[in-house]
Amino acid sequence: MRIAYFDCVAGASGDMLLGALLDAGLSLETLRERLAGLHLPGFDIQVRRVMKNGIGATKVNVVVDDEAPERHLSELLEIVAHSDLAANVREQGAKVLTRLGEVEAGIHGAPIETVHLHELGGLDTIVDVVGVLAGMDALGIEHVIVSPVPLGRGTIRTAHGEIPLPAPATLALLRGAPVTGSEINAELVTPTGAALLTSMANAYGSIPAMTLTAVGYGAGGRDLPIPNVVRLLIGESAPATDLPPKVVAVMETNIDDLNPELYEHVMARLFKAGALDVFLTPIQMKKNRPATLLRVICRPTDSATMTGILFEETSTLGVRRQLMERETLPRSIREIETPFGPVHVKMARLPDGRIKAAPEYDDCRRLAEAQGVPLRDVYLAAELAAATPSTDVA
Repeated sequence: MRIAYFDCVAGASGDMLLGALLDAGLSLETLRERLAGLHLPGFDIQVRRVMKNGIGATKVNVVVDDEAPERHLSELLEIVAHSDLAANVREQGAKVLTRLGEVEAGIHGAPIETVHLHELGGLDTIVDVVGVLAGMDALGIEHVIVSPVPLGRGTIRTAHGEIPLPAPATLALLRGAPVTGSEINAELVTPTGAALLTSMANAYGSIPAMTLTAVGYGAGGRDLPIPNVVRLLIGESAPATDLPPKVVAVMETNIDDLNPELYEHVMARLFKAGALDVFLTPIQMKKNRPATLLRVICRPTDSATMTGILFEETSTLGVRRQLMERETLPRSIREIETPFGPVHVKMARLPDGRIKAAPEYDDCRRLAEAQGVPLRDVYLAAELAAATPSTDVA
């Protein structure tokens, strides 16, 4: 699986992300061919090499000759819908633009159908959004991880006058993403950059395990005390193994208003999607309301999928996530012969060489019911057979 890691050293904007893609191997010719599918006259992409605090990077400028700098969201969506872009790029592009429109409408207290997108409504915005998504598609990126996003301070002049940084739209778009403060007095993350990063991200965190194949640096326009670049790492994920991961994501949410009958279905969906474990804990919430703490343990790369299932299948409005290390024993599943029939047993080896055995419940129950014997007898027989010297762990 091809992985992209966006290291937002000094924030991000649409043109910085585009520059990083070009620097990492996306050809300008391919980018222009993909963008031609928009059927939009009046823009050009200019690319040049620059130095940012001693680091060579690619700077992208989207030059527009546009008589309509302010558009409604419906106009942008119509452009994407009638384009010749790949279906997945059209779908993703529409989602990113819709998020931008919804945030603007929420901030200004206006219906989304009537709000003007001002700085976000020009051709450069749609070119940035579609260009980044088309570039990711061209490079075959399948999974995206984003570093914590730094946020600057100060003020910036907009169509509505001076506003504080980070811009309200940027903060709204970064809700749910890890952020960190910066003492730099500048806009480090633009709304377009925030919308793209959070829409593409499958997970957030540090550099993942992968075989590194390409590195790219996309430059911003300002010269800052730190290198004003987005760094992009592209690689192939480490081969999958049968050993459980040492780092896992732990997702949890408190629920006090879900029909208890639905939990079985929720757990089944989570396990089918790759959850390593799912469990429920009774808790007392404010005003002493009885509730349920639902926890999911999964691989970090599956955390976005698990979050989506929790939002779809439960009444929760928020999910907490943290990365945790865990120690595991080597284990394998063996079929063990017992006097009652074959039973699958999970075998794990302790550091001193001893074996721990855990018979599979479903097998033991099936044999107990078929032969009319106590379930406990089948368990004991399986544990005894697994403990014989001829049984080992691969």
